[in-house]
Amino acid sequence: MKKQSAINIMIGLVLSIILFHLLIIIKIIPYDITWGGRLKNDNEMYLFESISIFINLLLCITLLIKGEFIKSTISIKIVDIVLWIFLVIFVLNTIGNVFAETMFEKLFSVLTLLFSYLLWVIVKKSKVNELK
Repeated sequence: MKKQSAINIMIGLVLSIILFHLLIIIKIIPYDITWGGRLKNDNEMYLFESISIFINLLLCITLLIKGEFIKSTISIKIVDIVLWIFLVIFVLNTIGNVFAETMFEKLFSVLTLLFSYLLWVIVKKSKVNELK
């Protein structure tokens, strides 16, 4: 898979995840099926969902910079470091989702595994780049 294709797919998926979290905030999707079923009230849900949306927006902006959809003064090395951090987070999240209490979250392990693969495609160095 080409790096640009992986970036495009990731941007689409991240925007879908942001929409999912917005649907939880406006209570179209019940929050008790997320966060391992640990949220106890609306205040906790608003806090956790807001943090999740912020983190996903950060990932989306980083991908937009990496894909050269937006110009930035941020070094590409910093962008790559941020993407590597997200890769590690998604690998760990995949493991966590496999052991989640709800079947809904267990299914998310497939999505987080896909995110991990796509991020790997985006951040790995190609043989051509290593020769430069």
